[in-house]
Amino acid sequence: MDRRRMTAIGVLVAAAGLTAAVTVPSFAGEEPRRAAPATDGVAPEVLDAMGRDLSLTRDQAVKRLRTERWAAGTVTRLRAELGAGYGGSWLSADGATLTVAVADAAGEARVKAAGAVPKRVARGVAELDAVKSRLDAAGGAASPDIAGWYVDVTDNAVVVVARPGAEADGRRFAAAAGSKTAMVRVRSADEAPRPLFDVRGGDAFFINNAGRCSVGFSVVGGFVTAGHCGRPGDRTAGSNRVAQGTFAASSFPGDDWAFVRVNGDWTPQGVVTDFNDGGTVAVNGSTEAPVGASICRSGSTTGTRCGLVQAKNATVNYPEGTVTGLTRTNVCAEPGDSGGAWLSGDQAQGVTSGGSGDCTRGGVTFFQPVNEILQRNNLTLVTAGGQPAPTQPPAGGGETTPPSTVPPTPPAGDTECAGQVSRTGRIAAGRVQVQPDGRFFRVPGGTQEACLAALDGVRVTLELQRFTNGAFRTVARATSADGVARLTAEGPAGAYRYRVIGLSGSGEYTLAFSAR
Repeated sequence: MDRRRMTAIGVLVAAAGLTAAVTVPSFAGEEPRRAAPATDGVAPEVLDAMGRDLSLTRDQAVKRLRTERWAAGTVTRLRAELGAGYGGSWLSADGATLTVAVADAAGEARVKAAGAVPKRVARGVAELDAVKSRLDAAGGAASPDIAGWYVDVTDNAVVVVARPGAEADGRRFAAAAGSKTAMVRVRSADEAPRPLFDVRGGDAFFINNAGRCSVGFSVVGGFVTAGHCGRPGDRTAGSNRVAQGTFAASSFPGDDWAFVRVNGDWTPQGVVTDFNDGGTVAVNGSTEAPVGASICRSGSTTGTRCGLVQAKNATVNYPEGTVTGLTRTNVCAEPGDSGGAWLSGDQAQGVTSGGSGDCTRGGVTFFQPVNEILQRNNLTLVTAGGQPAPTQPPAGGGETTPPSTVPPTPPAGDTECAGQVSRTGRIAAGRVQVQPDGRFFRVPGGTQEACLAALDGVRVTLELQRFTNGAFRTVARATSADGVARLTAEGPAGAYRYRVIGLSGSGEYTLAFSAR
């Protein structure tokens, strides 16, 4: 790490009236009790829904999710390594095999070395995306009988979806956009996507005392939801009709996202409401799931429903205008589900946009990816903590080794941030990490001190949280600037953890802390 210029954050927490000294925090071997206990990090409600909709036992669902977490990390790495030769990736129907399309022999070797199956294709995904971009640019001329278009990496082509009898319209539309015939397929399907306006997704909220929508995911300062739910300045009220906040940003059509900034009476939590039993499901990050992965959404009309990711970067031709960059799924939805949360395991994926069909005869539903919402609006996802995606293919039971409780020595030169326990990491804007090691520690009382040093150009917020009332809640916070930021807070003994929130820049950091 470059020590020439660092930004240091100091946190001091004093527990009033406590005199006992604690030299090193004791690390807990298990999480504090939560409202909905998880199995291998996945809430039982999600496993049950996967069992119902994907015909999986709990063990099969857990095994599939392990593979999908590995696949997500593997795809991210291979895409960067393969560059223009990357042709897309997908999981097999049973979720056991990751296939990565490549345009050359060198790419095949890299894919095999990563534990995936290579498939030679004629064109990379960047070339397919370029074709789709031409269709997007011509979207205003699309016939109402054209439901949308998307890149199908499994077929190495761009698919235009047309209503039965309107296939010729689809071909004319593609030709008028200047697309090569060999790269475009016209598929017939009785789909008529529309925004799901009359809705409650995660938690219901009301817009201007009239329309209803649902919370997608909590972010620092508010929550994200569907853009067609409201416009900047629109006021919201919660399901209890108590004043909640205001739409701070919104985009629809073109995109379908919005950010609602809440008032001080509301506290964003890193959970999604499960309407099947009234419990909650923890959110532990936003690693994007690959095509073919299982996915579940929460909505107040049809509860928790699951299916598979079919395609990414899909364009939908709504009556109000085209929306690009959506993810296509075979999960059903109905009016009342719009704006709600989509999860792959415990990873946030997006918010419900619209769809076709219903949960009686099945359908197609699209969601706006959550990472785009976070990046476009410089938002931070609120999480409940969790483990990062594995970097090796899962083997056996996929068990993880608990982190060591022996405090490492702080790196030489970190005189600003010396402590009895030290952790290092890498943070980027919009990302959140929980320390130590995604867990927490207990102190019987006393004073806690913490210091975070990040490379110059990396701006972060450091939070100290205490477990109370069934969740970790922030008790102290400091945001970095040029120099040192310190704060003091009083609090009782208990279970604590630190959250590192990236605000801008990307780079390494060192967190040192102690209790006395």
